[in-house]
Amino acid sequence: MITMQPELPTLGADYLGENRCRFRVWAPKARLVEVAIQGAQRRLVPLARKDRAYHEGVLEDVPPGVDYLYRLDGRLERPDPASRFQPDGVHHASRVVDSRFSWKDDRWFGLPLREYAIYELHVGAFSSEGTFAAVVPRLGYLKELGITALELMPVAQFPGRRNWGYDGVYPFAVQNSYGGPGGLKGLVNAAHEVGLAVVLDVVYNHLGPEGNYFADFAPYFTDRYHTPWGKALNFDGPDSDEVRRFFIENALYWQTDFHIDALRLDAVHAICDFSATPFLEELAAVCHRQSEALNRRFHLIAESDMNMARHILPPSLGGYGLDAQWTDDFHHAVHVLLTGERGGYYADFGTMERLAKAWRQGYAFTGQYSNYRRRRHGSNPRLNPAKQFVVCSQNHDQVGNRVRGDRLAASLSFEGLKLAAGATLLSPFIPLLFMGEEYGEPAPFQYFVEHSDSDLIEAVRQGRLEEFAAFGWQGEIPDPQNDATFLQCKLRHELAAREPHRLLLDFYRELLRLRKLQPAIASAEKDTIEVVPFEPERILFVRQWHGADEAVLVLAFGDRTRAVDLPFTCGTWRLLLNSADSRWGGPRNGIYEEITTGGGTKLDITPRSLILYGRIVSEAGVMD
Repeated sequence: MITMQPELPTLGADYLGENRCRFRVWAPKARLVEVAIQGAQRRLVPLARKDRAYHEGVLEDVPPGVDYLYRLDGRLERPDPASRFQPDGVHHASRVVDSRFSWKDDRWFGLPLREYAIYELHVGAFSSEGTFAAVVPRLGYLKELGITALELMPVAQFPGRRNWGYDGVYPFAVQNSYGGPGGLKGLVNAAHEVGLAVVLDVVYNHLGPEGNYFADFAPYFTDRYHTPWGKALNFDGPDSDEVRRFFIENALYWQTDFHIDALRLDAVHAICDFSATPFLEELAAVCHRQSEALNRRFHLIAESDMNMARHILPPSLGGYGLDAQWTDDFHHAVHVLLTGERGGYYADFGTMERLAKAWRQGYAFTGQYSNYRRRRHGSNPRLNPAKQFVVCSQNHDQVGNRVRGDRLAASLSFEGLKLAAGATLLSPFIPLLFMGEEYGEPAPFQYFVEHSDSDLIEAVRQGRLEEFAAFGWQGEIPDPQNDATFLQCKLRHELAAREPHRLLLDFYRELLRLRKLQPAIASAEKDTIEVVPFEPERILFVRQWHGADEAVLVLAFGDRTRAVDLPFTCGTWRLLLNSADSRWGGPRNGIYEEITTGGGTKLDITPRSLILYGRIVSEAGVMD
């Protein structure tokens, strides 16, 4: 069994009630640490140095709302690495916060992953206000749409008022411009009240560059490894136990104090760790144990481009024990078939077989040679069930890391948008939608920051240029530092009431309804699907079943009508959905409402369309 070091007081400022507060900070680089209480009567109080260079003490007359800094060896004054709130930003004092909150979700026990239909959003760009409170009024809309889980891009304190969140430098502090810790708790509470789980995106592979004073306290970083975004965190070198403790306590903080249902772990491939028990394995063990203690489901979802099944295998099979994983291969396979783009990592995709394999296994690359990477790539996830893979046709990375941040709505026809939606929502995997996708939001989602250091601003601009070089994209790159870049990313929810946006929204709603009601789709697994690619015709045939329920999905990525002999099994089938139907703004109605097959059936398939049939079962429970 994996265990953390013996139970220790909470890191940071832990308000104990009655105006008493315990301060605790790990600072082996300082012989003396004092708490500098801010205000008209500024005072300095030394902390006692304990084992492993933790400095701690309980102070009187420190109510919630008091601001403080740590003074190191009488010289440097720095915010608390475990600050709960940075009301004035990353360079200024931390604030004591009372963690108590009037929760109303005592009957909420979380959702199993198989029931997740995720909606990813950026708090700042989701509404004109850009706050947690502004998300709450739209929770009913998401629930009615068929969403079951809300995923928030990172909310840890970052520099300025606008940022994707991956430049956060205070992992425990909830972004001040979003509404701080109280605002996040209010959103989670409201989501649970309507039956939505909440996933929080966290970054445990690096910390942002501006306002990052961690190195003044302790060896949080290592020079042995590097990430694309700066120094790697020290998860396997000297003093790494304390670094691990910091981030594991952070995960427990979200799980316990904020009632978060799942964490999406950003870019775990950039967590460099060669220890016998990797940080991710320890994190999973501790969080799952806490889940049992709280009697509330909790999931850890990795983001990785490694196609590494070990991340989501149980420890008994040599895995890390994470619960699920974003899989890029599915997105890339669908995207290239829809757009024809072949730059960068899209070079490895473009065939129906690539999509078929991703559909069957979760990965398209399971150890084969990748032309883009110029090496073999991936492992075989044969032991991982389908509901361990999160798939999408759009997300913040795949949209935002394009030169203009353009969504699929900017380049695909209405028929193409419906096909992309059906591929994601009718797959056997956990589907994820990116905010606004459901009604064809035309606003881009571009990269934006608000740094105060001119050299850093220029470095960000140059970094974006280098990132786009491999794709050969042309055009002027929007300035990440310009406020206008951020403002044009704001969603325009009012469009959902206008055509053709309203019709697309209805189509998404119908897909989510069918996914929930059809067991063959909702409960499909790798051993209950048959996938057949028709390469010249650019058609994918998928048969999925669960018990007596059986469904057939036909996805046509070609550019002209095809008459195809489809390998239906014998029986009678009823049409459940035809994206080309005039009901959905399509060009035709001419598809059979009911067909009886005897081992092979020819259908005329409209280009850029999807067809879903369900097998008719007699009243006696026998398939016709």
